[in-house]
Amino acid sequence: MTLSIEQSNQACGARVTGLDLTKPMKPMQVEQIRQAWLKHHVLVFPKQRLTDSHLERFTLNFGPFGIDTFFGSIPGHPNIAAITRESDEKAPIFAETWHTDWSFQPEPPQGTCLYGIDIPPKGGDTLFANQHQALEQMPNELRAQLENQMAIHSAKLGYSLTGAYGEADQSKGRSMDIRPSDRANETHSHPIIRPHPETGRLGLFGTFGYIIGIEGMADEVALNLLLELQAWQSKEEFQYRHQWEPEMLVMWDNRSVLHRATGGYEGYSRRLHRTTIGAAPSSG
Repeated sequence: MTLSIEQSNQACGARVTGLDLTKPMKPMQVEQIRQAWLKHHVLVFPKQRLTDSHLERFTLNFGPFGIDTFFGSIPGHPNIAAITRESDEKAPIFAETWHTDWSFQPEPPQGTCLYGIDIPPKGGDTLFANQHQALEQMPNELRAQLENQMAIHSAKLGYSLTGAYGEADQSKGRSMDIRPSDRANETHSHPIIRPHPETGRLGLFGTFGYIIGIEGMADEVALNLLLELQAWQSKEEFQYRHQWEPEMLVMWDNRSVLHRATGGYEGYSRRLHRTTIGAAPSSG
């Protein structure tokens, strides 16, 4: 099999074929995939019949497992979370707002791997937004307001006991194992504009939701700026729309893209398995 990497015609994303991920990857293949990941930010591996052990092994090629603070894990695999929705579920779509995974951690993860198991025949696309392009094309006036600013990240709006996935959400019959806690009220700060840890390319990091304020800035001023930033960084011209298929693996670089889920598959069940690629051991 010959490795092929086909770039999408959108703002990021590439399709990878010619690689059987049920087999251990060779060091040269790992490096090829990593370089393609850094270039395209989102990689899609179609027609991969993976077990949970295969998914774990693939993930560990690119870093340690990350910590999924507010997710339960599947039996026998403490580093895999099930992203599920039943056909008759009435709870709001999970992760339907723009975000980068776990940006509120002191050392946010490098990336995320998501494997499609039960995929509806329609709907359920995942949207990604290229944050390098968003910065490079940003109006000078907006960029000047963001330069050297430290954003305050927190999970409290989502995962605190009073958050979107808190105690009230648990009564809506959500099938996904979400575990809200007081830990969501912790905060950590990260630069809004920062170089990518590996490529050095400047980009935007994070967005309103997991960002709850800006250091040294009045709340009202920060809120208005964060809403203006979100409107810009999620513009359609920076997006890649991913359409899922069964037995498809997607890995994305949380340091380079935002993402969000979409609905449109009412009456169908949906199940994917997820791992997190933790921060590189040398970071910190």
